Amino acid sequence: MTLKLTLRELAVFVAVADCATVTRAADTLAMTQSAASQALASLESGLAAALFDRVGRRLLLNEHGRLLLPRARALLDQAQELQGLFSGGAIDLRLGASTTVANYLLPERIAAFRLAHPQARVELEVANTRDIVEAVAAFRVDAGFIEGPCHHPELVVMPWLDDELVPFCAAGHPLAGRVLTLEELAAAPWLLREPGSGTREEVERLLLAQLGRVNLVMELGNSEALKRAVAAGLGVSCLSRRVIDDLLRSGSVVELATALPRLMRRFHRIVHRDKTLTQGLSQFLDMAAY
Repeated sequence: MTLKLTLRELAVFVAVADCATVTRAADTLAMTQSAASQALASLESGLAAALFDRVGRRLLLNEHGRLLLPRARALLDQAQELQGLFSGGAIDLRLGASTTVANYLLPERIAAFRLAHPQARVELEVANTRDIVEAVAAFRVDAGFIEGPCHHPELVVMPWLDDELVPFCAAGHPLAGRVLTLEELAAAPWLLREPGSGTREEVERLLLAQLGRVNLVMELGNSEALKRAVAAGLGVSCLSRRVIDDLLRSGSVVELATALPRLMRRFHRIVHRDKTLTQGLSQFLDMAAY
């Protein structure tokens, strides 16, 4: 069987998909613009299908391109693995993590991995759970670590670590030091993470089952900003014990005394079902398992 495409053409296609112009894609690949244009034209000719919609100077993936993109990324990953098979296998990992995981759990695991593999290169994309799911589904990252649920049909979701969510307020807040009824807790001014955040989804899932509603007064896109706003007395919230541990120890915030049961959730690890687990990725996932 004669192949009608090459890895070079696929690399150009992926770069154009990422950059939206041939010029920028050529720069990232250290190619001339004409060479990149020729490679893309050859790929579309070999596949007998246009892969982009041309909108001015921008190239936007059409349905054919969206179908090809994850498969092209997977093939390039496999080619990279083959290239390093007999040369010591340089490790180049692209990871994605939602913010709580990225800030409080992955740094020490990445550091331990780099100590064991000093030549390894690790990139970490930090976003909310929804965006990390999309990044794994599109093969932009090799694996993701998320706080919220994931039901994407193309991803393999594996339980990772347990985590406790803690309702809290500023030490000087009027609700501090009292045992609150569920009605009082629901009526308190609540500060929550933004929609799409895994923490937001889990807090709503666990709290709304008990409270029915919360009095939402503010949304923040970052857990650090959220806990500082609560410490400043702006309201109450619920975050991972790992996130607020420093403020609990300093006495700036206190746990709310309520009739709620212990609020537990589970972090998950996600990979695309068609993702090739390279030796380096497998080693990292094993090291980061606990």
